[in-house]
Amino acid sequence: MPEKPEVITVCKTLEKRILGKKIVDCHVYWDNIIVGKTNEFEEKIKGQTIEAMTTRGKWLVFFLSQDALLIHLRMEGRFYFRKMGEERSKHEHVVFVFENQEEMRFHDVRKFGKMMLVPKQDVFSLRPLNELGYEFDDPMLTEEYLLDKWQKKRLPIKSVLLDQSIIAGIGNIYDDEILFLSHISPFQRANTLTREEATLIIKNTRIVLEKAIQMGGTTIKSFESSEGVHGLFQNELAIHGRKNGICPVCGNRIEVTKIGGRGTYYCPFCQIEKKEAA
Repeated sequence: MPEKPEVITVCKTLEKRILGKKIVDCHVYWDNIIVGKTNEFEEKIKGQTIEAMTTRGKWLVFFLSQDALLIHLRMEGRFYFRKMGEERSKHEHVVFVFENQEEMRFHDVRKFGKMMLVPKQDVFSLRPLNELGYEFDDPMLTEEYLLDKWQKKRLPIKSVLLDQSIIAGIGNIYDDEILFLSHISPFQRANTLTREEATLIIKNTRIVLEKAIQMGGTTIKSFESSEGVHGLFQNELAIHGRKNGICPVCGNRIEVTKIGGRGTYYCPFCQIEKKEAA
């Protein structure tokens, strides 16, 4: 699933191509992608111009003339540009038609992507965006904030870092990278972490995500932004999916397991789980 760096890469790529364009028509071929009534979505978006774009967590936010269009790529959502009249593939489920007869098509093999229109003046105060935690670069993301959020969390920190209501935008790949750089076991219960460990997590979250954004995200399996823009950060991954299975720090073998149903890579020598006091 695309994480924050990938979503930012998609946003920046699309922005260069569609900012200022007017949507003259819209066709939805898979109703479940739309939150709300499909026919209302199609009619309401017609005639609106894309005025600005940003991201919030893993959501793309398009500011239109009257509304805000929210798009979540989920597992495999991506965009392609086609000339009007070109044959539509079976995986192109939403088509936006622009004035210049160009179409932006939302391609989603798994059909998990979501789109919705909300009043743009209230976009950040309404669900789903008002349920998200701080962004990784928000100055409000502090040690005090994390320790407060974690104090009743007995789940492994691996799972808690994926909680979008605490920090928005971290997914499975970067979760492993952040914990490895912080020398924290993914099994460690969140409520046992110290202030110093919270500081490390904040620091390394910013280091990992900022570097990934600079390199265009991570190409793992199906991630691809708009037209053939591939992330390069997969070449920089320290632990997740490491091909030779050897820790780059200590030289011991990396362990692969599942925590909360998510594939997890860690070094049992560099990331030693602390024992809780009796």
